[in-house]
Parts: sequence; C-alpha cells; structure tokens
Amino acid sequence: MTKILVINCGSSTIKYQLFNMDSKEVLCSGLVEKIGESISRITHKKFPDTDKATKTVIEERFPTHAEGMRKAVDMMMNGETAVISDISEIGGVGHRIVHGGSYVKPMIVTDEVKANLEKVIPLAPLHNPAHLIGINVAQEIFPNAKHVVVFDTAFHQTMPDYAFMYPLPYEIYEKYAVRKYGAHGTSHKYVARRCAQLLNKPLDQCNFITCHIGSGSSVSAIKNGLCIDTSMGLTPLDGLMMGTRCGSIDLATVGFLMRNAGLNIDEVDKMMTQQSGLIGICGVNDMRDVHAKIAAGDKKAKLALDMLTYRIRSFIGAYFAQLNGQLDALVWTAGVGENDEIVRKEVVNGLTGLGFKLDENANNQRPGEYALISAPDSKFKIYVIRTNEELEIANETLALM
Repeated sequence: MTKILVINCGSSTIKYQLFNMDSKEVLCSGLVEKIGESISRITHKKFPDTDKATKTVIEERFPTHAEGMRKAVDMMMNGETAVISDISEIGGVGHRIVHGGSYVKPMIVTDEVKANLEKVIPLAPLHNPAHLIGINVAQEIFPNAKHVVVFDTAFHQTMPDYAFMYPLPYEIYEKYAVRKYGAHGTSHKYVARRCAQLLNKPLDQCNFITCHIGSGSSVSAIKNGLCIDTSMGLTPLDGLMMGTRCGSIDLATVGFLMRNAGLNIDEVDKMMTQQSGLIGICGVNDMRDVHAKIAAGDKKAKLALDMLTYRIRSFIGAYFAQLNGQLDALVWTAGVGENDEIVRKEVVNGLTGLGFKLDENANNQRPGEYALISAPDSKFKIYVIRTNEELEIANETLALM
C-alpha cells in the first residue's frame, strides 16, 4: 500500500492529508494552527467524509512548525487517532508551493530546488518562506521518503509569451523576471482533468474556462488541456476582486495614494491585499455575510456582489473570445464557486448572449463531488466540480516516486 502525505505550510499553520494511493482514500487530514502563539491547536480527522470519521481537537503550544508537525505524525501513529503503525509507511511527501517562478512541472526536492524557491520569495513573501520551513521540517521527520514540490504556478507556464509578458521595458523581464505567473494552478488543473473525465473526452482535446472563486479567486482559459491565460499576474493580487484583495486596478492609483493620501508603499500594499475587495466595499469578506447584509437592505453589500460578478463575467467573456467560442464547458470550483448559487446565477445570467444558460433547479441544489448545472438547451455545459488540490498533489508526487 503506497501512502503519501500532502503538506501545505502557512506562516502559522500546517494543513495535511495522508492518502492511500492504491484506493485514493484519505486516511486522515488535519490542521495545525496558531503556531508560535501562546496556545496552538491541532484538529485531526481520521477517515474524513466517511461513516467511520472521527475528529480530535487538542490545544497545546507549538513554538515552531517542527513541534506542530511532530504532533500531527504522533496522532497518525498512536492511540485512537492512528492510521499507520510506523513512519516508514509514508513513502512520499508532497509539498504545496504557491510560487515556483519559472518551474513548469513538479520537482523532487533538492538543495538546488530549495535555493531557487528562496530566490522567488519576493514574488510570494507571505507563502514561500513558510513552504521552505515545512520542507526542511518534513525532511527531518521523514528522511527516507521522497519529497516532491508541486507549484501552484506550474500549470500556467504553458501560456504563450504574448499572454504572460507585461508591456514594460524588456530588460525588466530579463533582470527581474517580472511577468504573469498566475496562481491556483493545481486547482485549475485538477478540475480541468476531472471535467474531461465527465465528458468522456481526452483532456488534450478539451477547451475550458475554469473559475476558482473563493477568498482568493482566479479564472483560467484552457485550450487543448493547456492553460493559455489566467487572471492572476506576477502575484496573487491581480485579476478578480477577492475577499480582501482589490484585483486589477489602474496602477497609477499607487502613486496617487502615496502623493495625495500620505501613504508609503507598504501601507498601500497592505490596503490592496488585506483591506480591499469585498471587505473594503462592505466590511465583510465572507460571501455568506455579504448575502445576509444584502437581505437586510445593505446597499454597499449589493454593490460588492455586483462588482464581483461583473468582473468574473468580464474575464469569462475575454477568455471566451481568446478560445474563439470553441468551448466544452464552463467550470466552477472553490469555496464560493462550489457553494454560492447566487454568484453563479448572477454571472451566468449575464452571459446568455454567448449561449450560456443555467438550469435554475440544478444550480440551487447543493452539489456533491460534481454537478451539471447548465440547462438542456444551453449551448455550453456548465459544471460545478469540487476541487481537490491535495489529491492532485498526491498524484503528482506518486508520478515522481
């Protein structure tokens, strides 16, 4: 039985899932949070989403990621939470990496790979340092396992140069690698592959527009199974309006605010990444709260919804044009994309001129692993597909083992 552990390290968190790759069963999953604080927490689920599921929550202090990860491994191996008997059963460890720079595919971890991840820290300063900590800790705990890094940016590296280049002086690209990289690539790749399976069609013959809509959001255009454009840019700030991020705006706004509002560059950066988007317009960044405020008559909440859906429609329309109207399906995924029928309805009902039409009843149902929500007379199929980035990382890890 091949077992692979998937790890996603944040600045103060560790998310993990342990897979039996023979059956693709999740043996356990968990979240270690508040690492480095006075009290930390680990939530460990054994056989999640099954009739055998159990959940255990423990609060104790984890000063660093090392203590948090060792506690997770202890719970995998001992007591009622155990799913393995020995650490050697874990043959591979897959690490989610937000920004891989120009890496085009998953890589086995080497010193050179880690050095390159350090070089691109400026492109993902909130994420890559924590990823590197996670890799180093996991290599200590699992010295005999194969460690593989899977990059959220990799799927987008098939974009043509005219799509990923910025119209800045060319030497800026040559000296600083300033270009569009995208994000959420692991999710876009997973749902594209899954949708091709649902259509019973080879992926390399499929064209999709995939909408990963959550607290962070992006839209991708996929032609013959390969990404040809995506809404996020050099960093995950660009593109759609998000929970706390502004998305695409006039870049001169930065200089305007610095000159006229007395803000420095760090203050503007914080505003645009943490204080904008939904929360900046209406004070909340969870779509459930936005809908509640709209129901209570809050006009700013309605404005926030209209802005969000307008921008999603704009990118779908642009990518529809780039695909020359040759589309197999529009795919919704991630927290909002999978669960918010109002957002889906507002977007799709504004695209009827392109041939998209919802089945209102299907759209209003809570989807399981997937759901077809387009009307029978829709020119294009519309799917909701539950993303599974962890399984995609596990599959990529297995392929390199």
